[in-house]
Amino acid sequence: MSADFPFLSVLTAAPLVGAVVVAFMPRSRPELAKRVALGWSLAVFVLAVFMWVSFEVGGDRLQFRESYPWIPNWGVNFTFAADGIALVMLALIALLVPLVILASWHDADKSKRSVPVYFALLLLLECTMIGVFAAADIFLFYVFFEVMLVPMYFLIGSFGGHQRQYAAVKFFLYSLVGGLFMLAAVIGLWVVGGRTFDWESLTQIDMTTGTERWLFLGFFIAFAIKAPFFPFHTWLPDAGGAAPAGSAALLVGVMDKVGTFGILRYCLPLFPEASKWFAPYALTLAVIGIIYAALLAIGQNDLKRLVSYTSIAHFGFIGVGIFAFTTQAGTGAVLYMVNHGLATGLLFLVVGMLVARRGSALVSDFGGAGKLVPVLAGVLFFAGLASLALPGTAPFVSEFLVLIGTFTVNKPVAIIATAGIILAAAYVLWMVQRTTQGTLNPALSGVEGMRRDLNLREKVVVTPLILLLLLLGFYPKPVTDVINPAIQATMQDVGKTDPAPTVATVQEAGR
Repeated sequence: MSADFPFLSVLTAAPLVGAVVVAFMPRSRPELAKRVALGWSLAVFVLAVFMWVSFEVGGDRLQFRESYPWIPNWGVNFTFAADGIALVMLALIALLVPLVILASWHDADKSKRSVPVYFALLLLLECTMIGVFAAADIFLFYVFFEVMLVPMYFLIGSFGGHQRQYAAVKFFLYSLVGGLFMLAAVIGLWVVGGRTFDWESLTQIDMTTGTERWLFLGFFIAFAIKAPFFPFHTWLPDAGGAAPAGSAALLVGVMDKVGTFGILRYCLPLFPEASKWFAPYALTLAVIGIIYAALLAIGQNDLKRLVSYTSIAHFGFIGVGIFAFTTQAGTGAVLYMVNHGLATGLLFLVVGMLVARRGSALVSDFGGAGKLVPVLAGVLFFAGLASLALPGTAPFVSEFLVLIGTFTVNKPVAIIATAGIILAAAYVLWMVQRTTQGTLNPALSGVEGMRRDLNLREKVVVTPLILLLLLLGFYPKPVTDVINPAIQATMQDVGKTDPAPTVATVQEAGR
């Protein structure tokens, strides 16, 4: 396929068509619905691979551009385009969705709801997630940003666990409030931008300092809630704890990245002066989030809530990388978005497998489980080590880039953020120790599910994620090469350049 192929519109539409097909399948044939959903998601993955190969590293900033009239009187078009940041997120979506479908094979079987509808909702969610990263029209981005809430709301509220309805409503309301702030900012941007929603056109406009700051805040609050950054984070532990494990993996692994992607794509290029003005406050919130969420994670007794809190801490690192305004930290932040999706996606899926076997997500209901399911326990241990950014795993590279890129311009922030690494080791190792190590909990011996280790389907789910986490831990170049040009262009938009090497550094390099 050539670069002229309409990759983005086809990638967006294909899961939507698949969702409609699967949704109308008879409830009496759930296995057929599962197979069709899996096959459809694999076709999307293959198309995403072709798009990755067709992307020209070092070429135009936005590639695969398509534009079709939608509401001409408002200047609204179906405009799609992808830079390196969007491309890596689209690839992550295309990879995770088929793995989540396979991991969720039996999640809806015991539900009173329709099994085909469950898998149709996963495909619909894939459509909206692809659309929000592919949109190059701000109104179109807003539409996908809001519609994305609907399938996740029903996945949590209809197929989730304990307190699912409360969690679904809280998730929806928080996101909806953020969307209202964005809508006001979108309308304001349309007015001052000459009645256009085209991203490239809006990056060229000039606005007063006050207008720019208010519009920036409208977008930033929406993205901070979605990410979520402290103090807008309280919906995530409830949603992550109540959602089915596969849906939680997509919620934390991909959907939340819309917030950090939005800051990089919209806040920084469209409002560069306001971004620099707000950077100290954003860095403060990010650092607080790293420490605060890590401390809360240590005290959790619910495995899924624990993983959710770890994600809030990780988003703090991403926020630090974005607002440090260096190419190293920015590249590390985007790479962190990808690696966090892989590591936390794996961790959520493995936790889901443990919870399904035990019938409980409480840490206190486990203990010594590794003696019964040693392979599953080993994968949990690996996922935990990747989550705490152990050297040799992919998250270490991104975390290292964020910290070293931040240290060159803001040493106090980098030093405080480093404390989060120590806390990460505490909450991950304690989780592993209390669930799979130590003396066997006698109650586990009588649980039938705990007699079954990983089966073939589950091994197929975890193997690609393990391999990618190791590969990108030792050789991240294929991804960083794609990300770097987009980050450099974003830093140019903000008017920031990397600090020059110090005299000591230059002398050391010359020896």
